[in-house]
Amino acid sequence: MSDAVRRPAVAGMFYPDNPAELRAMVDGFLSQVHPAAGPVPKALIAPHAGYVYSGPIAASAYAQLAAARGTITRVVLLGPSHRVGFEGLATSGASHFASPLGLVPLDRAAIDTLADLAQVRQMDQAHALEHSLEVHLPFLQAVLARFSLVPLVVGDATPAQVSGVLERLWGGDETLIVISSDLSHYHDYATAQRMDRATTDAIEALRPEAIHYESACGRNPVNGLLHLARAHGLTATTVDLRNSGDTAGPRDQVVGYGAYLFH
Repeated sequence: MSDAVRRPAVAGMFYPDNPAELRAMVDGFLSQVHPAAGPVPKALIAPHAGYVYSGPIAASAYAQLAAARGTITRVVLLGPSHRVGFEGLATSGASHFASPLGLVPLDRAAIDTLADLAQVRQMDQAHALEHSLEVHLPFLQAVLARFSLVPLVVGDATPAQVSGVLERLWGGDETLIVISSDLSHYHDYATAQRMDRATTDAIEALRPEAIHYESACGRNPVNGLLHLARAHGLTATTVDLRNSGDTAGPRDQVVGYGAYLFH
């Protein structure tokens, strides 16, 4: 274990590095969403691109946590590795993860419970420059009160390997599971819509076997969640499905974004 703080790597690029500007942006996204009535989700899938592109879609999921502000005290956050290739899942040795909105403590006790799992290793270099986890922190800091974090970067891992980790961390109402994933990448608008609709149908049906390399960059953590959601009898609901052509980009090469809740 280290006492180091994992500092932001993409503040000022993917989202504002000024705290007041960042909070205003996040609150603005959240204010555009009307939370649905019903129970608080146990897990969610949300995107991880630059906020001007995917922020509104991420907010569609995070706004649904309003009723759990005082209940959720631990977030298990999984995202794909974009910069470091490795097998399994990587934990961090840091004591805190920082965003411009402040420090989030890591749940070191929970992380220690994973030490005997062969697919888990501590690998701080997998976290150092990875944006797939980092961009979720400001949303979590905006919608929750105090919470601790279990951050895991997912490399080459099977659904069973990911679900084995999630099962160990499942907990009760105090624990939220967040999976970070974008959908299709760099297709034209119509092609992306078709591909992302098929991926969404697979998520709603809890069918990890139908989600492949081109379906979602976070397919490994997504498929692990679907594998376990099926075992736990959860249902998946889509709350938003758009792409960068709908938010802030051209339509010749788009990236898909979805927001999904699991109850």
